[in-house]
Amino acid sequence: MKIIFKKYPIFFLSFVFVLKVYSQDLEPRRWANMPLGLNAIGVGYAFTSGDVFFDPLLGAEDVTYKSNAFVASYIRPFNLWNKLARIDVQIPFVTAKWDGLLSGVPTSVERTGFADPRIRFSLNLTGPPPGSVQELKEYRSNNPVFTTFGVSLAITLPFGEYFNDKLINLGANRFVIRPQAGFVHYWGPWSFELTGSLLLYTVNNDFFNGQEQKRDPMFAFQTHLIRQFAKRYWASLSVGYNQGASSVVNNQFNDDQRANFLTAASIGASFSGNQGVKLAYIFSDTQNDIGSTTNTLLLTWSILFK
Repeated sequence: MKIIFKKYPIFFLSFVFVLKVYSQDLEPRRWANMPLGLNAIGVGYAFTSGDVFFDPLLGAEDVTYKSNAFVASYIRPFNLWNKLARIDVQIPFVTAKWDGLLSGVPTSVERTGFADPRIRFSLNLTGPPPGSVQELKEYRSNNPVFTTFGVSLAITLPFGEYFNDKLINLGANRFVIRPQAGFVHYWGPWSFELTGSLLLYTVNNDFFNGQEQKRDPMFAFQTHLIRQFAKRYWASLSVGYNQGASSVVNNQFNDDQRANFLTAASIGASFSGNQGVKLAYIFSDTQNDIGSTTNTLLLTWSILFK
């Protein structure tokens, strides 16, 4: 794709991976209620491959992208003002490779290291009150139809691998502040979720040899239709869309706004009383001439403990 470029041209390249990891996620059961007194830890693996499209004037052509990402996560629910709250932490480690033609010359770039971690605080404003496993079961039994509204604030921390002399990085060297609001409506074994997000970016004051990079906000939404089968199995179909995040480098505006349409299918199962696995396929398709179209296969495992 592009290795060491001329001075400016491809301002947005370092943003490609960050967008894939955090702004284009499709996460079913986002507002699900967890019993108090439990913790959840998990590990996940995601393989992503696809095509990356650049402005033809930049000379980068036929660019393909492949990555292997490993994510460790931790969730802790707690009682806040008699509402169910929780803290989520995600730490990703990634190995990625870009291949393509730069001015007609075959070129490749590889990166391996930690990407930016994320911490998220959530609060369910309605729905089941905070309670034990048995209390939540009783609530579901007595209320086969109900709706949960929630809000959250996620912050991506600039701790990932970053080199200011490279245009492609796993970290972004800036904070990403992401307020969310959403709801999930339950009726019997079915549930429907809708979540909207606004992504706000702080300034990267050390972008590519000391330049200043700013980004406009990005808007995103995701929705999920979920079916619970018996007690152990569930499946979901998901759709998402995001748009925005044009960049400004040294007060020069770049026409690199992102717009992506996403679809996904997931299946999950629980076993041993406190463990679960999920398999998901995610397709992301750029709606602009500049962007990326990718396929992701995701496998996760989690365990609950006191």
